[in-house]
Amino acid sequence: MTVSAPSARSHAITARTARLSSPDGPRGAAHHGPHSRSNQGLVDLRQGGRGLGGSYAWDGPHLVTGWHSHDMHQIEYAISGVIEVETAAAHYLLPPQQAAWIPAGLEHSATMNSSVRSVAVLFDPSLIRSPGDRARIIAVPLLIREMVIYAQRWPINDAQPDPVADGFFRTLGHLLIEALDQETPLDLPTPTDPLLAAAATYTRQHLEAVTVEQVSRAVGVSERTLRRQFRAELGLSWRDYLTRARLLRAMALLAEPGPSVLEVSNAVGFDSPSSFARTFTRHCGESPSDYRRRVTART
Repeated sequence: MTVSAPSARSHAITARTARLSSPDGPRGAAHHGPHSRSNQGLVDLRQGGRGLGGSYAWDGPHLVTGWHSHDMHQIEYAISGVIEVETAAAHYLLPPQQAAWIPAGLEHSATMNSSVRSVAVLFDPSLIRSPGDRARIIAVPLLIREMVIYAQRWPINDAQPDPVADGFFRTLGHLLIEALDQETPLDLPTPTDPLLAAAATYTRQHLEAVTVEQVSRAVGVSERTLRRQFRAELGLSWRDYLTRARLLRAMALLAEPGPSVLEVSNAVGFDSPSSFARTFTRHCGESPSDYRRRVTART
């Protein structure tokens, strides 16, 4: 069912690049955290189109969208590579077996590394009942994956009323409604407390060799207080937060050409390659080597 749609893809990429390179959405803009973000406002993805759904494709250089929202619901999917999506609540990584559901009006920012090929499918709000008010990460079975790829046939900025297209996006919307009931996130929750946010930032910046003692000293609280605050606000221990941060960083590194699995293991602070492989497989469902082969394969 996978089809090649070069003309539609080229058109979508051109439109998306123009939008994100504008003053309201500069390509390669600095990535702001949720406590210092610069909201770039509502991005009009339809650009005059009137269809019930459509797609945006991306196959370009490194891109940081900046903080923005849409007037349509969105599913963001990486055909290859890994997409990073951030909301005020959490930071998500999207390998090719997962996609992000972003309801209309939700502020978010996305980072596409140079290896990413992605498709965003947009839905008129009338197509999705109970979309929720937060981002959700869902597993992408083969049928949804092929439909997302096929959606490139209808670039969103060209979308016009069409019974075939409207029926297609209505059907895909029904499948996504079912998928939303089964979230599969590997996310990094974002603290709202300033002290805890500083501790989380310090942890992420020193993944290769960090201890709770170093973090507590850096933010000026006792280890006991730091551990208690992580549990109270984020619902997980500092150690669990560190493990998630290491795995998310490892997933991003493995999706890029260059570093070996051993180098990635060392870069994110695991004691040994075997410990890295065990932890990665337990949380991600496959070995680091298998993950790399899959996410770097180009469809």
